[in-house]
Amino acid sequence: MEEITSMLPIIAPLIVIQLVLMIIALISLIKAERTNGHKALWAVLIICLGYIGPILFFIIGRRQD
Repeated sequence: MEEITSMLPIIAPLIVIQLVLMIIALISLIKAERTNGHKALWAVLIICLGYIGPILFFIIGRRQD
C-alpha cells in the first residue's frame, strides 16, 4: 500500500493529462462535420487507446478541407 501512495504524485498528473486530452479529442470529433473514417470508430479509438488514440485522431483523423 505504501508503494501506491508514494507513486501517486507521479501518476495523478499523467491521468489528468490523459483525461483532458481525451475530452478535447472527443469534443473536436463531435464538432467535426467530416473525418477520415467513421466517427464511431474514432470515438472508440480515442477512448480505448489512452494517449495514442487522441494523438492519432489529431494527426490523421481530422479532415482539413
